[in-house]
Amino acid sequence: MLHILKMHCVSCSKINPVLGLHQMSPQNFVRNVHLCRAMKSPPFKYFSEFLLWQKKKNFGKYSIVSPSNVTEHQRTLPPHIPKPPYFSTGQPPPVSFTVPEVKDQNSVKGMKRACRLARKVLDHIGREAKIGVTTEELDRIAHELIIEANAYPSPLYYKGFPKSVCTSVNNVVCHGIPDDRPLEDGDIVNIDVTVYFDGFHGDCSKTFLIGNVDEYGRRLVEVTELCLKNAIEVCKPHVPFTMIGNVAEDTARNHGFTVLPAILGHGIGSYFHGPPEVWHVCNDFGGEMRPGNTFTIEPAVTQGGMELELLDDGWTVITADQARTAQCEHTVLITESGVEILTELSPE
Repeated sequence: MLHILKMHCVSCSKINPVLGLHQMSPQNFVRNVHLCRAMKSPPFKYFSEFLLWQKKKNFGKYSIVSPSNVTEHQRTLPPHIPKPPYFSTGQPPPVSFTVPEVKDQNSVKGMKRACRLARKVLDHIGREAKIGVTTEELDRIAHELIIEANAYPSPLYYKGFPKSVCTSVNNVVCHGIPDDRPLEDGDIVNIDVTVYFDGFHGDCSKTFLIGNVDEYGRRLVEVTELCLKNAIEVCKPHVPFTMIGNVAEDTARNHGFTVLPAILGHGIGSYFHGPPEVWHVCNDFGGEMRPGNTFTIEPAVTQGGMELELLDDGWTVITADQARTAQCEHTVLITESGVEILTELSPE
């Protein structure tokens, strides 16, 4: 889930009542930078100076990615495949609740099946992600695997998204549309797989290394995975959702990286996105975890600053300073005694 913003500060952000986005002006950023735990940069007089400072940082060796050609080929969808409610219109129906859903045993079983399938597809696609392979080809393979399992690729037609998975390379943060650009030696690529299976969505992602990735890129991916791991470990009944952001942000900052506040996790079930919004930075938005809650945790971590740009396709989000980002995601279930990672495969 994405909230576009210029800069973000939990302590001094303002709410835009028209867009409903948490955002702050460059002036507020400069004036309050010393208050915000999410900022570790020096207090520059002008916002432009901050961007120049970020661009001077050494982000390593990699290709800056711009969107390539996206084919308009329609993927085959057999009529027997159960389809989500937004299939025809692209618009998901609103959820009927405002607090995180507590699922019963049957719903939990359905979530486990969907999440297990999503992970199997993700692992398979990860093995196919190699130098010279296009992300369009990865999308084709994923689509066929999902259809063969009698499931539906959740991103397809969701609010108009044209493909079956999201593929985000290097400086692309999230929601990258698969295209005809071949993967290159040194790329890092996040592949985000969600399936709709037997009435439930399962969602997961991972950033894969392509060929010989430099030390900066490998370290970025390692720390992102550590952010996810540490955030999951604090989850259990009655723990505030804010703990996820506290732990994820602290982990990234302690290793010299920045969590992107605009990228959120979300509740998931028979709906693709619902309560709660899961922030990956320090926040005070309230709410406690309860047994039966299922939601995603999906920190996006960058080498550079927090400013993002949304491209003209309406989906692709890139870093303004062209720094690389990595992201990883699990769907988790809060149990009576702790947490279960639903998108982590156990031995057969």
